[in-house]
Amino acid sequence: MEIDDPRTPTTGPRTTPTASDPQATSTASDPQATPAGPDPQAPPTGPGPGTEFAGSALTLAGLAADAWSLTEDTPRAVLGLAGPPGAGKSTLARALVAHLGEGAAYLPLDGFHLSNAQLERLGLTARKGSEPSFDVWGYVDLLRRVLDETVRDIYVPDYDRTLHEPVAARHLVPPAARLVVTEGNYLACDLPGWRDAYVLMGECWYVEAPGGVRQERLVERQLAGGRDEAQARDWVATNDDPNGQLVEKSRDRCHRILSTTGLPLGLPLGPPGIGMDPSRF
Repeated sequence: MEIDDPRTPTTGPRTTPTASDPQATSTASDPQATPAGPDPQAPPTGPGPGTEFAGSALTLAGLAADAWSLTEDTPRAVLGLAGPPGAGKSTLARALVAHLGEGAAYLPLDGFHLSNAQLERLGLTARKGSEPSFDVWGYVDLLRRVLDETVRDIYVPDYDRTLHEPVAARHLVPPAARLVVTEGNYLACDLPGWRDAYVLMGECWYVEAPGGVRQERLVERQLAGGRDEAQARDWVATNDDPNGQLVEKSRDRCHRILSTTGLPLGLPLGPPGIGMDPSRF
């Protein structure tokens, strides 16, 4: 995992960050140390270029430790992973949850895709996956429930790449979950609805990968979904690429910048349609 230039977010999320506090540099060599947090009344700021993070920040274990630090002084926290299509958000989110065990849960934005019937009604069939093709207010409401209702099971929808439709209740946030990892393209966008989601996150990390790597992943995803080579490349060029350009504008709002290229996450990938498939990274 490479860490590029972490940026200062322009808007502070709900929970004051700790792992990304510049004061954490003094504890970077000690994974057990608890980094000092900033003034809770002040807007959170990201570290400057080259700043180290608490824990072994270049490993999955280190990232998981930093994510878990968001749960300090709160019953439950939400970590957001934003980034363009094909960057590796789903893979990283699932790997973090698997590493942390029953104390963490997964909440993908993909579950809030509008149905094909609604996309047709809105004239968005050819732009499936674009910013307006998601039920952002339903997503915000579920994030609020996750933070407010910590004593009961909360069911989480997902997107099924065999049915090509959202499906209800594939995932679960149980009462034992202290950290909920949510991921999706638009989580840090400074747009109506997405701003409301962003402020509910303890931190939002930006996940990226080189353009050529993302292109290859995205084409593979479309081939796995049943398109031929020409159709797959056309879909990426006319849909995924414009979506990615919008998402890239939100990069500076995130607390840290991560690249998944070359990181062995140790996550077994399930068959297509069961949460994730080999092209879904």
